Amino acid sequence: MEAGVTAGVRFRSWAEIQSNAARAAGGLSALGVGEDDCVALMLRNDFATFEVNMAASQLGAYAVPINWHFTPDEADYILRDSAAKVLVAHSDLLAQIASGVPAGVKVLVVPTPEEIAAAYNVTGERREAPAGTALWEAFVAASAPRTAPPRLARGSMIYTSGTTGRPKGVRRRPSTPEQQALAGQEAAAYWGLRPDPAIVVLMNGPMYHSAPAAYGMASARLGLHVVLQPRFEAEDMLRLIAAHKVSHMHIVPTMFVRLLRLPEAVRQRYDVTSLRFVSHGAAPCAPAVKRQMIEWWGPVINEYYGATETGVVVWHGSEEALRKPGTVGRVVPGGTLRIVDEQGQDVKQGEIGEIYVRGPHLSEFTYNNDDAKRREVALGDLVTVGDVGYLDADGFLFLCDRKRDMIISGGVNIYPAEIESALIQMPGVRDCAVFGIPDEEFGEQICAYVEPVAAAALDANEVRAYLAGHLARYKVPKVVEFSAALPREDSGKIFKRKLRAPYWEKAGRSI
Repeated sequence: MEAGVTAGVRFRSWAEIQSNAARAAGGLSALGVGEDDCVALMLRNDFATFEVNMAASQLGAYAVPINWHFTPDEADYILRDSAAKVLVAHSDLLAQIASGVPAGVKVLVVPTPEEIAAAYNVTGERREAPAGTALWEAFVAASAPRTAPPRLARGSMIYTSGTTGRPKGVRRRPSTPEQQALAGQEAAAYWGLRPDPAIVVLMNGPMYHSAPAAYGMASARLGLHVVLQPRFEAEDMLRLIAAHKVSHMHIVPTMFVRLLRLPEAVRQRYDVTSLRFVSHGAAPCAPAVKRQMIEWWGPVINEYYGATETGVVVWHGSEEALRKPGTVGRVVPGGTLRIVDEQGQDVKQGEIGEIYVRGPHLSEFTYNNDDAKRREVALGDLVTVGDVGYLDADGFLFLCDRKRDMIISGGVNIYPAEIESALIQMPGVRDCAVFGIPDEEFGEQICAYVEPVAAAALDANEVRAYLAGHLARYKVPKVVEFSAALPREDSGKIFKRKLRAPYWEKAGRSI
C-alpha cells in the first residue's frame, strides 16, 4: 500500500499531502506569511494538520497549535501573543472560539470530517464552514505552489500550560541542517522511527501537545504510513492495531490504565503482536501498570523523559523498566542532567531535588515575549520545567512530582504522584487525581478525586483504608471525592487544575 495517512475510511498519500503543502506555502506567502511569522491551527489530527505544519516549515514560519478545549478568551490570548497572521481550524472548533479571534487574522476552515464528527458528537451545521469563511482546501487548490528552497525550519511553537498564569510559547531559533540530522537520529533511537516501509504508526494523541506533534511530524518526514485514531478509546485502539498491523505508537500512561481495565476477553480478542516500538512519556507511570503492559505486549515499551523546551534527555527500555521499577531511565548520550537544592547546589545521590537538564541537540529557545521567564528557569546552560526527583547509585532517574504540584503539609513534602500510583491499583478505581488544598492549621492538606469503574461502590473510608495499607499515614488524603467522569483532555490526561481551583478560590488564594 502507498504510504500516507489513513483517517477513518479516508486516505491521502504523502505525495498528495506534500503537493498541498507546497501550494499552501505559496498561498500563505501571498497572505504575507514569512520567516519568523506564525500560522495558528486549531485542528484535530487530520490531513490538514500535516499540510499546515509542512507549509509553515517551508516558509520558515512557526506552526502554533491551539488546544482543542480552549475558550474564546484562551484562544484570543495565544493568537495575540503569537501575532498569528492566519488561523486554520476545523469548523466545529472555530464555532467554539469564533468570538475570540482577533480582527485581522485570516481564517481558513476545514469542515469536520465524518470520523471526527462521530467521535466528538458533532452534528448539523457545526460540521460545515460558517457562511462567508474561506475553505482550506479551496485556498490550497487556488494557490500556486511555492518552488523556492525551504527556509530553515522553526517547527512548532507549543504553548506550555502551567498551573499558574498564562501558557508560554516555546520559541526556538531555526534548526540547522546538522541539528535536523541529529533529530532524525534521536527519533530512530528513542522512538524507533526510521525509513522502513514496514512501519505503521498509530497516532492517538492530540497534536496540539508537544510530543505527539513531534512524533507525528517525524513520521511524516520519514514518509511512514500513519493511522489516525480520531479520539482515544481503549478497545478501538486495539481494533486499529489489529486491523492495520500497527508497529509503532506514542501513548501516555493513562492509556495503559484504560487498556488494562478492559475485560480479559476483550483484551484477548485483538492481535497486538505487530507492535515493535511503543513510546511513552509526559506523566509518571505506576510500576505495576508498566509491568502488566510489558507482560501483555512484550518488551516493546520504551519510556523517555524530557520537555517541550528540551527534547528527550532521559530514556530506557522494557528490560530496565523491569529491573528498576519506577525509573524514567538514564541520561542519553549528549544530554546533561543535574539535581540541585534550593541554593542551586548539587544534592547527594539518592536525595530529592529539582531537576535541571539540557537535551543533546535542540536549538536554543526563549518564551515568546517573555525573556525574563526564560531566565527564571535557567541554571547556567541547563533549564528546569519544575520536576523534582533523584538519581540512584546506577544513574537511573526517578521522578517524584512537579515541584508546583508538591504538597507541603505541616512542613512535610508530599508527592501526589506517589499517592496516585498506589490509588490507581485499588480494585474499583478507574482513574484518580491527587492534589493539595488549603488547610488553616497545616497550610495544605491532601485531596483525592476518584473516578470509580461503572459497577464499583466505593466510599471515602474504603479509599483511606486501602491507602493506609500501602503508604505512611501522613500521605493518606483527608478529603476524598468521587466523580463519574473526571475532567480530562483527549489524551486521557486529567485537568487537575479544574478540580483544584475551586478550593483555592474559596479560600481567597491563587494556585
